[in-house]
Amino acid sequence: MQKWIMSGLFIVACGLAVVLMFSLPGKEEVAQENKPQMPEVTLSAEQAETIVANNCISCHGDQLQGNVGPNLQKIGAELSAEQLYGIITKGNGNMPSFKDKLKEEEIANVALWLAEKK
Repeated sequence: MQKWIMSGLFIVACGLAVVLMFSLPGKEEVAQENKPQMPEVTLSAEQAETIVANNCISCHGDQLQGNVGPNLQKIGAELSAEQLYGIITKGNGNMPSFKDKLKEEEIANVALWLAEKK
């Protein structure tokens, strides 16, 4: 009787494994979710400065000198616009995600603006 129960459990476990194998996302899909694609925008420094003033200075300081968050005055020498876009979109460590607060184009504009700070 125990052999039948163990065999049945084994078959159910194998079936579940097969279902999960075909329904879970693949590596490429996970990579796409983890790396947001930056939309093409034309840099508007004035608009970027306004967005930063309204959303970023409480953590990064009014001159981007750092406060709770890191200094961003020369962040463009360390990170590309695409990398900055990903961090602003998804968040990073103590940095919150802004994907639900700002439009993709606004985030891209800020990323381009910050990438020029070298």
